[in-house]
Amino acid sequence: MDNSTPPPAGQEPPITAQTVPPTAAPQAPHRPAPPPKPRGRGCLFALIVLLFVGGFLVLAIFGAVAMNIEGRAASEVREVHFSGKRLASHKVAILRVEGLIADGEGYLKKQIDAIRDDDRVKAVVLRINSPGGTVSGSDYVYHHLTQLREDRQLPIVVSMGAICASGGYYIAMAVGDTPETIIAEPTTWTGSIGVIIPHYDLSGLLAEWKIQDDSIKSHPLKQLGSMTRPMSEEERAILQSLVNDSFDRFKEVVKSGRPHFREDPQALDAVATGAVFSTNQALDNGLVDAEGFLEDAIDRAIDLAGLDKDQVHVIEYERRFGLLEEMLMTSRARPRINWQSWVERATPQAYYLYSALPNLLETAP
Repeated sequence: MDNSTPPPAGQEPPITAQTVPPTAAPQAPHRPAPPPKPRGRGCLFALIVLLFVGGFLVLAIFGAVAMNIEGRAASEVREVHFSGKRLASHKVAILRVEGLIADGEGYLKKQIDAIRDDDRVKAVVLRINSPGGTVSGSDYVYHHLTQLREDRQLPIVVSMGAICASGGYYIAMAVGDTPETIIAEPTTWTGSIGVIIPHYDLSGLLAEWKIQDDSIKSHPLKQLGSMTRPMSEEERAILQSLVNDSFDRFKEVVKSGRPHFREDPQALDAVATGAVFSTNQALDNGLVDAEGFLEDAIDRAIDLAGLDKDQVHVIEYERRFGLLEEMLMTSRARPRINWQSWVERATPQAYYLYSALPNLLETAP
């Protein structure tokens, strides 16, 4: 029962707890629920990632396999058309020697073998664009070319490119006694008849860095040619004797391909200084026979083989790659670091080479 006294007339009733309406609780703004994710999208994404990773691993595995078999499969040679009649019964083969001559084996040797096994090849054009290479590598190529010429009775004509120096000139002597067989382009540099064993004395630099060579060796000469200390007179005499022997062999090989030097050794000594010569200078000194281009060398080879120029197929060779190698481009387009090559270049050895930094050049195949 309400015992409160009503207010007098004309006055507002007093505010009490019973007369104040309760305050409504604040409500959060309404947000629409996110749309449901399409079912299966996450699984599809995971499947794509899985396929990508799996495919990459497969390619990596097969790439490693391809690199392991590169020395066998990728180095196989394939005959390709250069000029002349494709269906002619007789061939003239162009054999290319390009870049640094290392051990002489590999792709270059396979080209020589391909010529040896093809009875339809009647002459060879040796196209050389090389500054030379190691003594043993140059001599290896020269030996097999000479053997090919003698065993198959094949005339060899040399076509010199931009440079045919030192070891490049060495292997050009595989033409033998046949006259008019060495042809140089007008801008060729050739010659550089000589031998070098590169050596750099870094002992002063190492001393500044407080680095000391503390190698354990069976004899002081075991460290012959080391760059970590100055060369002794005894060591220099030993290396000079090796250079002299290789140099004497170089001059004998030149005499085998340039018969007039056999009759006039002093003329050979005058040009066997390690210097390079232009084509005009080489002509004047009897180092080459004529000025011309590859096509002129081909014509000379056809004449020496006694063939009809209109009935000859001129061929050359290229590397044969497998399908996987074509896809991965492991041999031609992908740069790779050949650590073995760097180690070999750092090994003290004699070179028939025209270069200021012979042990930094890239090895040719």
